[in-house]
Parts: sequence; structure tokens; C-alpha cells
Amino acid sequence: MNAVQRRPGRYTDRHGSEDVVFESDGRQLIRTTIRGVHFESYSMNDLRALDGEPPEASFTISDGALCSCLLEWEVPLSVAVEGQGVRATVLDCALRLGGPVGPLRGLDVEILTTTLRLDGREYRNNEGGDNFEDALHEIQRRLPAGVRLWACTACARSDYLPVGHGLMGGLGCFRDARPGPDGVLDAWNEHTEFVQETWLCEQFEHRATTRHTGHRGPFPSHPRQ
Repeated sequence: MNAVQRRPGRYTDRHGSEDVVFESDGRQLIRTTIRGVHFESYSMNDLRALDGEPPEASFTISDGALCSCLLEWEVPLSVAVEGQGVRATVLDCALRLGGPVGPLRGLDVEILTTTLRLDGREYRNNEGGDNFEDALHEIQRRLPAGVRLWACTACARSDYLPVGHGLMGGLGCFRDARPGPDGVLDAWNEHTEFVQETWLCEQFEHRATTRHTGHRGPFPSHPRQ
């Protein structure tokens, strides 16, 4: 479970485009090397140079993190298909990071696009998505009956703090905890670790109902009105 995955990807900005590799443990570690500079973070929208800020001529940096670029990568993702068991698929991801709008004010645009390919068809989240939680809910709602995402975001033993969360990661795993009547949030301080939404362990339990599933409810949730 602790093996680092090497995920092929691509980096594009005003200077051009190049193939890269994103290394991740599926939890909080993400590393890559772009134009000889080593970057690391817990989230793809917060990649920071390990040896201080890189040369301004090579990258655009906002509050210490890469911006004004397009990041593309693949993520292993499992789906359970009725009558076939659990199958391995790949989720194609693209994150467009805009330019800075001012000190500590963020970026002018941040768009996440995720695409799951299964049996010759594509299932994609809505245009303009900004986090993996919502994107995977949208993909699940588009999948055929009898096909379910088999990943931590769809697990009854996972939840976020109700104050909100960012693009990815920060999802609390409670596989070693015993939730009380209020679900996993009742045992928040006993969470095993934080994971990325697409991670999967052998104790996966589908969050099919609202019972003991924290404040998020079942997976997938009802679409927002």
C-alpha cells in the first residue's frame, strides 16, 4: 500500500510543453521534475520548488506555487462492474491554473477536467469543476447502471471536515476507527490517515446510504440544483 506510483503526465505553459512524471503515494505526496526543477506538494494546484522559488524566466509563481500552466496526468482508478467484479481503469486529469490576481488573492482561473474511459465510452465531469470530490460524483452519475467507482471518495469510512476542502487530498480515512451514531465525524480524531480521493484499500465499503456516512451523505450525492 505504501508503494509510490509513477503517473505519466505533461506540463504546458507559455514557454512550451514537455512530458513529465508525477510520483505519488496516493495519500499526500506528489512530486515531479519540470525543466530540471524538483517540485513537491500534497495537491496538484500547490506544487512548490524544493530548493526555493525557481527562476522567474522559466516559470510563473504565485504565493510560492506554480501557476499560468496546464498540468495533465493519469490516475489509476478502480470500478466495480456488476457481473464482472472490480476492474482497473485510468482517469485522465487536466488542471488549468490561471495567472495570479494579486498577493494572497489566488488565481484568475482554476479548472479541473477528469475523464474516465470505460468500454469505449468517455465519462467526464462538468466543465469548470474545481475539486476531485465533485468531479467524481459527476462521473458516477454518468456511469451506466451497475458500474460503481471503487475509490476512497466513495467509501463509507471516509469524510472531510465540514469546514470544506481543496482541490484534492485531505480526505480522512477511518478504516481503523469505530464511528459512533453520528458517523465518521464522531471519531474524527481517530482517523487513520489522509488520502487522495482516488486511493483504494482492501477495507473499502461503499457509502450507499446516509447511515453512518458523515455529513456528505451517500455516494453519489444528488446533483446540485
